[in-house]
Amino acid sequence: MANKSLPGKLIVKSGKFVWTTMWQIMMSQLAPGNKSGAYVRPESQLRNFINTKPDNIYQPEANRYRLYVGMGCPWAHRTLVTRALKRLEDAIAVSIVYPSPDAGIWVLSQPELGCNTVPELYQRSQLGYQGRSTVPILWDDQTNTIVNNESAEIIAILNSEFNQYADRSDLELYPESLKTTIDSWNEKIYHTVNNGVYRCGFAQTQSAYEQASQELFATLDQIDAVLKTNRYLCGDRLTLADIRLFTTLFRFDIVYYGLFKCNLRRIRDYDYLGAYLRDIYQLPGVAKTCDLESVKRDYYGNLFPLNPGGIIPIGPDISDLQEPHHRQR
Repeated sequence: MANKSLPGKLIVKSGKFVWTTMWQIMMSQLAPGNKSGAYVRPESQLRNFINTKPDNIYQPEANRYRLYVGMGCPWAHRTLVTRALKRLEDAIAVSIVYPSPDAGIWVLSQPELGCNTVPELYQRSQLGYQGRSTVPILWDDQTNTIVNNESAEIIAILNSEFNQYADRSDLELYPESLKTTIDSWNEKIYHTVNNGVYRCGFAQTQSAYEQASQELFATLDQIDAVLKTNRYLCGDRLTLADIRLFTTLFRFDIVYYGLFKCNLRRIRDYDYLGAYLRDIYQLPGVAKTCDLESVKRDYYGNLFPLNPGGIIPIGPDISDLQEPHHRQR
């Protein structure tokens, strides 16, 4: 009896149908979108603050609070950069968590408070919590509760509320005179760059991807033009706006350019953005917060719908980040 096999066309069509269906299911869980297929990031839910107000249970103290961070996560990376620049290492502890490629959650490197995973930490803090279990987390060791899980607010807290314990208390990253400008940059950069790269990578339709990509590179072009005459976004001093942009720029050529299809230009292709990235990377303590291998592993190894084979690229070489930037000119 002659060996008969399925026609190649049928195999391809069947495989494409099955994979597309499964991809849509997985993407709906990984990155929920709207009707146009555009990714919509859920808002953080735990938004308490540390300050000296008499009625606030979260008072500034050294060795009371800790950060839970994933080294590959740009949102968590912001808190590490701020902690390093303010020299708060002796006052604020850090616990590293890792993504589980099978469970799709963050897991602790070792059990803490009877918890093995970040979702368990959230339940320990607030029984019955139903939101996303994300990092970074600003945790209070005294009450065993989560103070805040919104990175933009955590870095503002680290900047202003622990100066008595900071070796760089003189470093003001959110000065009153620049708040309006900083807030304006933060709003634009969040939507089109910080979250913009995710809107590109997690888009589920061509039109949603193209819109996100156009907005992303329009903003990068605008920033590059500003950096022609400004050392930093708001002039000659570093601010929280720069920190929020930096952690996305650090990952751009490494993962967003390829994996997220943000491939119109690399950051190193820009006349001024590339040097600006090197400038911040070379600030004291910042490079130690930048974990290249964790970034590649967490993105390429764990975002299965975007990289089903799980193959992690051997590059890129980021030694150029140590080259002179000449931004002081």
